[in-house]
Amino acid sequence: MNKFYITTPIYYVNDKPHIGHAYTTLAADVIARYWRQKQTEVLFATGVDENAQKTVQAAAAAGQPIKAYTQSMAEVWRTTWEKLGISNDCFIRTTSAEHKAAVYEMIKRVQASGDIYKDSYKGFYCVGCESFIKEADLIDGLCPDHKTKPQWLEEDNFFFKLSKYQQQLLDHIEAHPDFIQPLSRRHEVVAFIKQGLQDFSVSRSTQQWGIPWPDEPDQVVYVWFDALTNYLTATGFPNEGFTKFWPANLHLIGKDITKFHCIYWPAMLFSAGLPLPEQIFAHGFFTIDGQKISKSLGNAIDPLAMLGDYGIDTLRYYLFSEIPFGEDGEFNHQRFQTVYTTDLADDLGNLVQRVAVLINKHLAGTIGELPVPTIKVDGYDQAIQSLKLTAALKGVWQEIRNLNIYLQDQKPWEKVATNKTEFEHIVRQTVANLLLIADLLRPFLPDSSQKITATFADGQVHPEIGLLFPKK
Repeated sequence: MNKFYITTPIYYVNDKPHIGHAYTTLAADVIARYWRQKQTEVLFATGVDENAQKTVQAAAAAGQPIKAYTQSMAEVWRTTWEKLGISNDCFIRTTSAEHKAAVYEMIKRVQASGDIYKDSYKGFYCVGCESFIKEADLIDGLCPDHKTKPQWLEEDNFFFKLSKYQQQLLDHIEAHPDFIQPLSRRHEVVAFIKQGLQDFSVSRSTQQWGIPWPDEPDQVVYVWFDALTNYLTATGFPNEGFTKFWPANLHLIGKDITKFHCIYWPAMLFSAGLPLPEQIFAHGFFTIDGQKISKSLGNAIDPLAMLGDYGIDTLRYYLFSEIPFGEDGEFNHQRFQTVYTTDLADDLGNLVQRVAVLINKHLAGTIGELPVPTIKVDGYDQAIQSLKLTAALKGVWQEIRNLNIYLQDQKPWEKVATNKTEFEHIVRQTVANLLLIADLLRPFLPDSSQKITATFADGQVHPEIGLLFPKK
C-alpha cells in the first residue's frame, strides 16, 4: 500500500476533550503509526467542528463572543492532542477559509446533480444531536440520547435528495462487505435504509453562526453537511492533487454518529461524483466505573490528568488491551492501576531492567553481537489491518510473558560463574527478542518502545534511560 488516509471525527468545541474523544483519536494514532512503520505515506486528519448550534450556546454560557470562544477552544483541543503525543498530520477547523472553499465546492457539485431544492420544514430539532428527530422517536417528549426536550422549528430550508440514493447505498454496502464495520453496525445501517430514507435539510435560516449558504445570506449550511466535508478539506479538495489521498482508507467514528457517516456522507459523495471511503468503522462506547460518561455526573475523565501519575503509554495500553476495539467496554480506575502494576511494571518494565542489570554487572555494559530473534507474533499484521487492535496487542504481550518465563527457566544469573558462554547467549537472545517486541509495540506504546530501543542502543546498555514503569 503506497498511501493510507485515516480520519477521526471532528469534535464539537462546546467542551474540552474527555477520555471518550481520546479513545477514538488514540486508536487512529495506533493505526497511523503502524502504517508509517510499513513505509506507507500516511495522512492522519483530526480537528474540530466549530459551526454547531451547541457551540453558540456554550459561548453564551461562557460569556464570550463566539469567535473568541471557538478560537480558544480549538487551541485547547489542538494542544491536548499534542500533549497526548497524537501524530496527526493536519488539524481541521471548520471556520477556516480552506474548509469553506471545500464546502462550497461540494454544494456546487451536488446542485449540479439536481439534488438540492428548497422547501419548508416543521419538526423537532435536538441541539445535542444537531439533527431533526421524529416525534415517534422521542421518549416522554425527550431526545432518547440526550434526555433533553428538542426545539420545535419551522423554517424554509434547502434540502438534499437523500431518498434518491437509497438503492445505490444498499447496492454499495452489499458489494463492499467491509465498507461498514463492525458487522453489527452494518446490519443496523442496512435496516435503517430499508425503512425508507427521507430527504434532509442542508441549511438553516434560524441560525446565524456557520458557513453562509452561497448567494443566500439568510441561510447557513447545516452543520453535518459542513462537518462531513472536512474529510475532503484535509486532502486539499477541491485543489488539484487532492486525489493523492482521496478516497479515505478509513473513517474512525463512535457508534452514535453512524447514520451521518454511513448514510448521509456516502449519498453526498455519490451526488458529488466522488468515490466513497473504503471503510467506516464505528466503535462502541465505554462506561466509567459502571456509569456512562456524563458532565452532570462529573466523571468525564480528562486524559491529560492521567499523564502525571502514569504516563500516556499506560493509558494507551489500558484502552486497547482491556476494551476490545469496536465493542462497548468499561473503564475502571482500580483495574487501571492493577494493569499498570502487573502488565507494565512487572511484565515489561521489570524484564527490561533485569536484563540491563545482568549485562551491566557481568559484561561491563557491553551486549555484543545479537542473535536472530526467536519470537514471532502470528497474525499481528492481519490483526491490525483488520482493526483487531486488542488481539494484536495481546499477541505481543503473550510473547513478553513467554520471555519472562524463558528468563526464569534459564536462570542466567546462576550460570555466570559456571558457564559464561551460555549466560551471554541467554541475555543476548533476550535483548534481541526485546528489540523485536519494541518494534511491534511501537504503534501502541511509542514512548516505551523508544526507551527499550535506547536502553540497548549501539551494543551497549544505557542505564541512564531508567525504569520504564516505576512501581507506584
